[in-house]
Parts: sequence; C-alpha cells; structure tokens
Amino acid sequence: RQWYGTPYRYGGLDRGGVDCSGFVYRTFRDRFDMQLPRSTEEQTSLGTKVSRDELMPGDLVFFKTGGGENGLHVGIYDTNDQFIHASTSRGVIRSSLDNVYWKRVYWQARRI
Repeated sequence: RQWYGTPYRYGGLDRGGVDCSGFVYRTFRDRFDMQLPRSTEEQTSLGTKVSRDELMPGDLVFFKTGGGENGLHVGIYDTNDQFIHASTSRGVIRSSLDNVYWKRVYWQARRI
C-alpha cells in the first residue's frame, strides 16, 4: 500500500518514481528478501509458468503491450483477478485482469 500513487518514471526504483519492473524488483527485495533481475525481459524467465486460472498472490503477470523499451509490462498478482503494477499513465495502481485492455494484452504468468 505504501507504493500506491507513486508516479511512473522509467528506470526509477524509489517512491519518487518507479517503472513496472522496478516496482516488482523493489517489492520482492523489500518484502521477501529476494533479488530478482531488474528488467521486465529478464523477469519473464523466472520461476515456472502458471496458467491464468491457477494464479496466486505474488505471481508475476506479464503483458505484451507493444510500448516501452521492449514492448513488455509486468505486475504482481493480488487476489480476485486484480494485479498491482506501475502504470505509465497513472503510477502504481491496482488493475483488473478482466479489463478489456489487460485481457487483450495478457501474455503469461510466472510463479517464483
């Protein structure tokens, strides 16, 4: 919750501004004492792939948005088809996987 409202900043790693993979990196480092790779692309190969109907809190959800450095986006699954992520337009927010846009660009999920 302490990250909610943090603005988006490409390459950012703190509450002054954070990008999607930086938010994942900091969350896993600070909450779970786990050192993950810094980039979304590197994070796509972590852990094991899980299907959308098997999602559990803490799973990473990946999207092919076509925007950003490599066209990828990442967030952390929460509960009830919701995920938390650093949105380029709105900063750190909770969004629904059932949203038309996110449903269309959903790619894969991984459990670490």
